Amino acid sequence: MHLFKVLITAACALTTTMAVHAQTYPSRPIKIIVAYAAGQGTDIATRYLATQLSSDLGQPIVIENKAGAGGNLGTELTRQAAPDGYTLTMGTNATHVLNQFLYSKLPFDAARDFEPIALVGTFPMVVAVNSASPLTSVAELVSLSKSKPHSADIAMPSTTARLVLELLKDTSSMELFGIPYKGSGNAMTDLLGGQLPAIIDTPTALRPHLASGKVRALGVTSAQPSGLVPGVKTVAEQGFTGFEVVAWNALYAPKGTPPAIVNTLNAAINKVLMRPETRQRLLDMGFDPAGGTVTQLADFASAERKKWAPVIQRADIRVD
Repeated sequence: MHLFKVLITAACALTTTMAVHAQTYPSRPIKIIVAYAAGQGTDIATRYLATQLSSDLGQPIVIENKAGAGGNLGTELTRQAAPDGYTLTMGTNATHVLNQFLYSKLPFDAARDFEPIALVGTFPMVVAVNSASPLTSVAELVSLSKSKPHSADIAMPSTTARLVLELLKDTSSMELFGIPYKGSGNAMTDLLGGQLPAIIDTPTALRPHLASGKVRALGVTSAQPSGLVPGVKTVAEQGFTGFEVVAWNALYAPKGTPPAIVNTLNAAINKVLMRPETRQRLLDMGFDPAGGTVTQLADFASAERKKWAPVIQRADIRVD
């Protein structure tokens, strides 16, 4: 009985401490782990949003890039962090959906080990080439790979890029050889330097190079043409009926983060995303703003898992 009373007293004290903590949150700097290299689409958008959130929350927000293992390294570091709202991660469709089916073993369970906060935005992927290339469409890229097997290497700076490539190979029997990169920066350097002719990346990472004319888009992976990449045909329109891959970013906290803190962060993100200037800035980056409730993000991620699990298993796509 004495032990029971001690445990109850300790639990009540912990609950009181957490409640007080939530009421005063945030009282010190917040860290957002981006599980990708600096300069990649997720990193660029997260840094911009962090400046807006920092102003509203009244505390500095530090971005920490922890690239590696397709986003698993940084995601695992977040899982290990204290569930106090001071370490978050900008999750992606790769880290919180796809990797579960692409890797034989993960140190975390994306559905179980994180608290969903808010869906931040969505974006298609883009297949592009160095402007010196004569290719003008995904269909031509496929034709080249078939006539000259493995002559066209393509940069893959993310797990989602790998999925796009594997689905293209599965639906067209093309012979493209994917080159993995830890981030967009190095991949873009090699593309512009002529070390390889093609890349699959986000509109955010490609936008400045598309605008300068150094890179040409061949196709976009959304089901419908995207205003994020005006005038570019979808992959589906180029003979790959039903082809669709849309990436997304969402903010997550370690499991056990108090609901009051999660709700504070959700409200802050939605407030930022509702501002016309923020929405336009994100669109200019190649990022379609989203928002919504904690429950909506949880349901969305669950639906994504149900959608992609059979696709990946059927195509037998593995990363390790």
